[in-house]
Amino acid sequence: MNLDRILVIQTAFLGDVILATPIWENIHAAYPHAQIDVVVKKGNESLLTGHPFLHQVFIFDKRHKVKNLWNLGKTLRSHQYDLVINLQRFASSGILTLLARGKESRGFQKNPLSFFFSKRLPHEMKPDWHEVDRNLCLISDLVAAPIRRPQLFPSKEDLNSVQIYQDVPYYCLAPTSVWFTKQAPLEIWLELIEKLSQTKEQIFLLGAPYDRAYLDEIVKNTRSTQVINLAGQLSLLQSAALMAGAKHNYVNDSGPLHLASATNAPVSAFFCSTVPEFGFGPLSENATIIEVKNLDCRPCGLHGHKVCPKGHFKCGKDLKI
Repeated sequence: MNLDRILVIQTAFLGDVILATPIWENIHAAYPHAQIDVVVKKGNESLLTGHPFLHQVFIFDKRHKVKNLWNLGKTLRSHQYDLVINLQRFASSGILTLLARGKESRGFQKNPLSFFFSKRLPHEMKPDWHEVDRNLCLISDLVAAPIRRPQLFPSKEDLNSVQIYQDVPYYCLAPTSVWFTKQAPLEIWLELIEKLSQTKEQIFLLGAPYDRAYLDEIVKNTRSTQVINLAGQLSLLQSAALMAGAKHNYVNDSGPLHLASATNAPVSAFFCSTVPEFGFGPLSENATIIEVKNLDCRPCGLHGHKVCPKGHFKCGKDLKI
């Protein structure tokens, strides 16, 4: 197959983009001459700033979906791709795949437009399979020994910008999640901070700008003077750089978990309503999972919920540190 121009489409959440990085890592290793472009949802493009293996990052703004789909599709079509790889399972990404008109297209059967793809594969949950393994199935005929762990590339400027926090040993905590039932409760984070404070080392709280109020609440309710709220002060790549240098990181089943994987940072992950068996667990060499096992109601779905369907949230409140 002649692979000079390749497009990868992943327009889902931050973590999904990070878990897509082994696709272009492997393609670059097997086809170093190939031009690799990607499409991501608006807001996730900063993850790939200065990525050494990517030629161009296209942004899909979902706020005006129909208009932006059509315009982006025309732009993609002008690049005359040899191969379009769709990692997303929603119709909008399927439409982009068709509009791009690549010589060959690949994706998962769960995409409602997959019957138009040249190659379509099941998105399976096999034992011990991670999401990266499912993604890599789409290029299994193109690479021999796949690179499995995701990787991000903070710039020299990113690394320099976090050095001011790294003159002493420290821990990083990312207490929030988009979904309530994927987020360990406030009291769990306060208990964790109480234990970590005994080491007399710095504790940084990480999050987006809209997480600041919740993290301020954590700071307010802890007796520790070692806790600093950095929500909204670091970019995604700067957060990854800070996590990479931490003694340990504590996260939920959410985006920061995959930031840790992408920098091979030591990490412990709280899994509340979801389970690692879904294939989204940590991939760092030093990684542990903290969960409440043997709950009849767990997992309560593939994704989190805004509230606990049972009303008791035992999968979060019964976590043991």
